Amino acid sequence: MSEPTPKPDDERSPRSGFFSKVKRGLFMTHTEILEKLGSAVKKGLEIDESVLASLEEALVESDVGVETAEALTAAVRARTDIGERTDLAGLRRLLIEEIEKLIAGAPAAAPAPLASLEVVFLVGVNGSGKTTTTAKIAARRLEEGRTVVLAAADTFRAGAIEQLAIWAGRLKVPVVRHREGADPSAVLFDAIASAKARGASTLLVDTAGRMHTKQNLMEELSKMRRIAAREVPGAPHQTLLVLDATTGSNGLAQARRFVEAAGATGVVLTKLDGSAKGGIVLAIYRELKLPVLFVGVGEAMDDLVPFDPSEYARALLGDD
Repeated sequence: MSEPTPKPDDERSPRSGFFSKVKRGLFMTHTEILEKLGSAVKKGLEIDESVLASLEEALVESDVGVETAEALTAAVRARTDIGERTDLAGLRRLLIEEIEKLIAGAPAAAPAPLASLEVVFLVGVNGSGKTTTTAKIAARRLEEGRTVVLAAADTFRAGAIEQLAIWAGRLKVPVVRHREGADPSAVLFDAIASAKARGASTLLVDTAGRMHTKQNLMEELSKMRRIAAREVPGAPHQTLLVLDATTGSNGLAQARRFVEAAGATGVVLTKLDGSAKGGIVLAIYRELKLPVLFVGVGEAMDDLVPFDPSEYARALLGDD
């Protein structure tokens, strides 16, 4: 599949475009939840257990996850009286508030490092959009006025090495790469040395998403973390888990392994473009206990946007 072409800086959407972009990506989820709740709640009628059951079912079907759906439904139940008169607008206002509380309780994003070189690992399974996301974050760093070096440490896929090299050429940034099958930790070591020699401010490391066994992968990631910490104080300063939104709750089990072994500090959620069920964001916050830092809502370079929790809740359940 062909790679999207980077857009010039002046074509990038401002942060204020988050709501419209994410609302477009959440359209199907938004519609399905409201249709189910609308059938259960008739204007002016009472909240009862059947309404709450419909709420929980709608949340589960949107990939919120069973535990998170139960928790949100319980929170809404605690704030209402069975038999209380309400309407759909009132119920979704309550739910938006509970979603915002859930997200607010997650750990904050990692602070900016004190070291002169910021080292960021991107981890996740193959097919999640990890390599393209590495390039998109590089573009954002360049837009911020930072200097960037890329490390093609996914040496188990020749395609990943070539793909990152193509992106590096388009972005006009250096990339450190070895041959297919090389030691990923050796790539990292050389990339750190290169970034230091160039006086770069950011090193973005595209890691492998699959090796011969999952255990080998996790051991390699742990080894890379040790090397980074030895060479740069506090590194890796961020380890971003790239998660494909279309995998929904099925991707959470894989994600937990990366959280445990790779020390993930935040999530980049890709492919939130209408084909995904956007409730997965809430499962990430509650079950992985990680903040979502960026969401990908399309193929273009400006379609990786910073995550805004309040606007996400509005896009998921707010007024049309």
